[in-house]
Amino acid sequence: MNREEISRIAHSDHPIKAPLDDDSVRQLLDKGLARGGGRVLDLGCGGGEWLLRALAAGPHVHAEGVDISPEALSQAREAATRRGVEQRLVLHRRDAADFTAPQPFDLVLSVGAAHAFGGLLPTLAAAREHLAPGGHVLIGDGFWESAPSAEAVGMLGDFDDLATTVEKVAAEGWTPVHGHVSTRRELDDYEWACWGALAAWALDHPDDPAAAEVLATADTRRTEWLRVYRDAFGFVTLLLRRTQGHS
Repeated sequence: MNREEISRIAHSDHPIKAPLDDDSVRQLLDKGLARGGGRVLDLGCGGGEWLLRALAAGPHVHAEGVDISPEALSQAREAATRRGVEQRLVLHRRDAADFTAPQPFDLVLSVGAAHAFGGLLPTLAAAREHLAPGGHVLIGDGFWESAPSAEAVGMLGDFDDLATTVEKVAAEGWTPVHGHVSTRRELDDYEWACWGALAAWALDHPDDPAAAEVLATADTRRTEWLRVYRDAFGFVTLLLRRTQGHS
């Protein structure tokens, strides 16, 4: 089974694909769409859940999503049709780092997709290219809550602590106007949902040729979480505006 299909199954019970609960997502989008409408872009949209929730916030929101996965984009289109918002959603199959648009956006999203750009700061630089004057960027990425092991760094990446992360963002000309640090419950719920969904699929499909592989993947990922990074990894989502005086 390919990685795309494994990811689809793993996130079937947690479509936001990040360690945030529904209330946290709603509050962040409400603040990012404080004017009640506008153009929204998600760089690395996956199945489009952030965009779908933004579109549900009001009829004056129009959204575009960019992703390289045809399966994820197809999932986003189907979900948009089910929710009756397909006329206000445009999806692009391409590398988010290479995406261009003729008009800027009032809210640019990239939550949990910084790897596509090579890190948090390059992601912000890419988002800046699409941002309308006075607009917001909503970005989410990991940080280390405590000193990680070398194994954890090798597995998840070379993050900073929370204070250093925010300081680096501010040094690049961004002002946080809101933020959310995922709680232990949100982090744990996300991990249980992902690896539990994989395990359940394998147990429900014992005759599938991929069942043993999927169950082994669920076991491995759950063990890595519990043994390697659970006590060190954190996740922060920042709502940002450009600092006055920065181009």
